Amino acid sequence: MSTGIRSQRGATLFIALVMLVLITLLATSALNSSTMSLKVVGNMQSRTEALNSAQQAIESVISSPQFIASPANAVINPCGAPNTICADITGNGTTDYTTRLNPAPACVAVRPVKVQELNLANAEDLGCASAQQQQFGVAGAASGDSLCGSTMWEITAETTGTTVPARVTVTQGVAVRISADDMATSCL
Repeated sequence: MSTGIRSQRGATLFIALVMLVLITLLATSALNSSTMSLKVVGNMQSRTEALNSAQQAIESVISSPQFIASPANAVINPCGAPNTICADITGNGTTDYTTRLNPAPACVAVRPVKVQELNLANAEDLGCASAQQQQFGVAGAASGDSLCGSTMWEITAETTGTTVPARVTVTQGVAVRISADDMATSCL
């Protein structure tokens, strides 16, 4: 009986070491998996912040008529270069994302609005129809054109992270009604 006990003393130690190695491998695998998941979530957050920064830049440009008059200087408060907007997402006073309008906003289509297309109950359309009863000396009156034109603009914003490696490009179209006088100068 003493020979059986001696042969089993080493087996317990070996099984304990195998179990310890398996637990260590399992813990290492869990650590690597959680680290990878954390990196994926961080990258998705950076991409979302960059996307939101680009969209905010486009919305601020669209809300100002300055991009129609001067597409090369469409941004009201640029940071540094023309058509560049800086965003501080973290609120620590440093720029986290830089958004450039590249290329500058461009008019891709223009057409005069016909008088028949106007809804005179709409204040904007009413301004396009004023003086349409008198056809002497009004440009476009004989052709049925109103005093307004419809333009289509394309605005592209490229956002780059300054502290994170995020890069997003957003392109958006917008229709803007302008006066017939401005159609020739704003949209070539």
